[in-house]
Amino acid sequence: MTGAGPGHASGEPARAQLERFLVAGPEALAARLPRPEIARLLAECRAALPQPERPVLRTLHHFACTGGTLFSKAIAALPCTRLLSEVDPFSELGYQMPFAPRDLISLAKAGSNPPGQAVLARIFRAGLAALEADTRAEGRDLVLRDHSHSHFCTNVATGSGLPQRPSMKELLAADYRLLSLVSVRHPLDSWLSLQRQDWVHFAPATLEEYARRYHLFLDHYAGTEILCYEAFIAAPDAGMRKICQVLELPASRDFQQRIAALSLSGDSGRSGAVIAARPRRAVPEAVLADLAQAPTYDSLCARLGYDPDPHAPPWRSPASRMRDV
Repeated sequence: MTGAGPGHASGEPARAQLERFLVAGPEALAARLPRPEIARLLAECRAALPQPERPVLRTLHHFACTGGTLFSKAIAALPCTRLLSEVDPFSELGYQMPFAPRDLISLAKAGSNPPGQAVLARIFRAGLAALEADTRAEGRDLVLRDHSHSHFCTNVATGSGLPQRPSMKELLAADYRLLSLVSVRHPLDSWLSLQRQDWVHFAPATLEEYARRYHLFLDHYAGTEILCYEAFIAAPDAGMRKICQVLELPASRDFQQRIAALSLSGDSGRSGAVIAARPRRAVPEAVLADLAQAPTYDSLCARLGYDPDPHAPPWRSPASRMRDV
């Protein structure tokens, strides 16, 4: 055989060539084919094999104080779901002491010679794979509520900087077929709640910086459908139908009745068993002064379809609005 190799000379399929030479023995294969040609044949054979279908995993993404717990409770109230609330293997929040007997990542970080980010990611993916397989075997659907605040709102970097770390999407995309949803709320209302909870974990601690980070978050999840908190509370049943459609979950008409019995981490908002709009919190004078010179906040409101005017109603349409960023 001459030329570029036996496959190219004879037109024989790669798999047939490889099988013929393997029958003759490894020595014959090595003698008659150069190593690059062997590698090419192996790669073609692998590509021709049917690829295993990735399991489905559902993820929720939102900033703190945007109604994320309400969305999560509504999904957790659906039949046959298992929801994990506020997930982030790289978060610097949460456990601050070395006593975390059930948490391998926290133990590793607090132990001697803490491992690097790549090892923490492998620990997380391995544990998640076990839980996902068990959940699927039970006939349930696993849903992860990402703690996006830890990624986008906890560092002190200015400019365009964010922590050098994978996001939840980047961690999971290779192993799962992700079905994801971003939820948002009027930025002024979420900013007021963030200040009230004392959860401003970045610098400068300004509305403009908050809006800049919000833009980065939306850029990162570009192409993911968005559900507005105000639309959901105005029409919960319609919003829930859309959520189930996007996440491919079975719908339930009585999810609102089940929500009151659920308890999830991150439940920091105003309590109540009824899904309904609440009056906007008073806007402090200092925030009103910030609004006068807040072009990034204005552009964020325009991007999400909100009125930036603090005296205007935060939401005007009773219809559910799903958007694409």
